[in-house]
Amino acid sequence: MLAPTAPPRALAPAEWTARASAHAARADALTAARRERRSRHEKHPVEDFLFEYYPVRPAQLARWHPGVGVALLADDDPDVRVALAVRSEWRWHTTRLGDDGAGDDGAARAEQPDDGAAAPGADGSRAVVLDVGAFLSDRGEGVRWLDELLRRTAARPAHLGCLGLHEWAMVYRQREHRHPLPLRLGQAGTDAVVEAHPVRCSHFDAFRFFTPAARPLNRLQPERATQPDLEQPGCLHANMDLLKAALKLGPACPGELLLDCFELARDIRVLDMRASPYDVTSLGHAPVAIETPGGRAEYVARQREFAERAAPLRARLLEVTSTLLAAAPPPRGGTS
Repeated sequence: MLAPTAPPRALAPAEWTARASAHAARADALTAARRERRSRHEKHPVEDFLFEYYPVRPAQLARWHPGVGVALLADDDPDVRVALAVRSEWRWHTTRLGDDGAGDDGAARAEQPDDGAAAPGADGSRAVVLDVGAFLSDRGEGVRWLDELLRRTAARPAHLGCLGLHEWAMVYRQREHRHPLPLRLGQAGTDAVVEAHPVRCSHFDAFRFFTPAARPLNRLQPERATQPDLEQPGCLHANMDLLKAALKLGPACPGELLLDCFELARDIRVLDMRASPYDVTSLGHAPVAIETPGGRAEYVARQREFAERAAPLRARLLEVTSTLLAAAPPPRGGTS
């Protein structure tokens, strides 16, 4: 049995259909270049990273969800009724009575009408909502882990000045590289930069790509198990990973927040590659030469800007995890 929660907030058809349309248009613009490259069987080492690393599909970004705790109401418009009927078949969704419904989780499950579409919405009418119980049954453990990671990261001060050396450590003393781009300083020059600067990467998913020769140079030796202990809000990759968090939350995450996280990750990726050892001038990007005083100052300034952009997104993601976990059943042996 789920813990008692507030009834879902109802969205009228005019509001939620407008938000869904705006979301689809925004996602279409964000993924147009990726889809065009795919049609030509081309790859872009900067812009395709998000789609391939996380991974995420354009169609996944285009699907709007209102998020947990929101009910989408119907009306007499046949298109709205069909759209709701389709949504009710999506994973972790259900059709329930309106605000006056009551059940174990605060809303009663309703029978589908004979035509398979959600019935017209008035007070107490049917509405489509996230089935929190089903979602937590499948992803509850992951939501708890994510909530801890986000909460502990947000509580720490931002540490700046790592200078993006994680990308340099991924090619240190290694002739084969991940991207088909030349090294801006050549192999010897790249190795010299790594050796001349302290390497202090706290992010496991960056550290795991360090070359064997670079791993002992890192002041930290992060592991997956220690990620909540080490993650900090100044890290570019920790802030890019807000996209991963939004994706893991699936339909519990509002679509607008998902695209906000995608845009942040996209912009961070550009800095990540501009400050990397790769020569990205052929892609239209000027380097951030972190081996120079000016380049270091530019990197720290941009890193601070991204930490400030990420903070409210992390807070919004925590609102999602908190809402989900508030509905979770109490631990066994605890109070109900």
